[in-house]
Amino acid sequence: MWDNPRLLNMVAGALVGVALLFFAAAGFAYLVRSPLSPMREVVVVSELKKTTRNEIEAAASAVPGGNFFAYSMPSLRASLEALPWVRRAELRRVWPDRIEARLEEHVALARWGADALVNIQGEKFLGKTNEILPTFIAPAGTEAEVARRYGRFARLAAPLGAGLERVVLTPRLAWQLRLSNGLQLMLGRDGDQAEERLARFVDSYAATLGRIPRRHEVVDLRYPNGFALRIPELKS
Repeated sequence: MWDNPRLLNMVAGALVGVALLFFAAAGFAYLVRSPLSPMREVVVVSELKKTTRNEIEAAASAVPGGNFFAYSMPSLRASLEALPWVRRAELRRVWPDRIEARLEEHVALARWGADALVNIQGEKFLGKTNEILPTFIAPAGTEAEVARRYGRFARLAAPLGAGLERVVLTPRLAWQLRLSNGLQLMLGRDGDQAEERLARFVDSYAATLGRIPRRHEVVDLRYPNGFALRIPELKS
């Protein structure tokens, strides 16, 4: 072995590599524990409309302390994304002593039942707002589908001249709508067929119900060749 220069060079190179790894590990451990690089602040660089400074400070202070190198970015991200109106948090370290946070807030599309909201991506979240929003009532797990159908139903119903106030998807997966003028539409099951029924009703509305000078209450569109109407004056 000792008279083999090539083998000696390989052994020497391996020893140097091990030594470099050792010193790198020791240096990293020193940086992680060093008090010389404290992490001083979290700076939010995005404009926020719903999330307050106090909420952000509370979320940051809930993360275990550490210096610039050891501060836990995953823990901070999870703490920020747990805030009611924060949908996503993107973080980066900025030398020597801060973390920049870019926060994406939820944009509310509708109320989900009585205690939650749905954003424009069809995701449920627990924010609170006084905004006037439509209401979705549907089984858990259908948020994205209801949000998608809401957009389609609202466009189809627009010629009726009243906004879409409530969308219901029953446990049997039947669609029901209520407009801001009080008119309720029963569309039946299967979202695509429900849209077709609504489109036919809107097309015929001006020549049928639109000509009747009285308040309509419930229109059942689940008929293949027409619809049934319930009006308050005819209630027994």
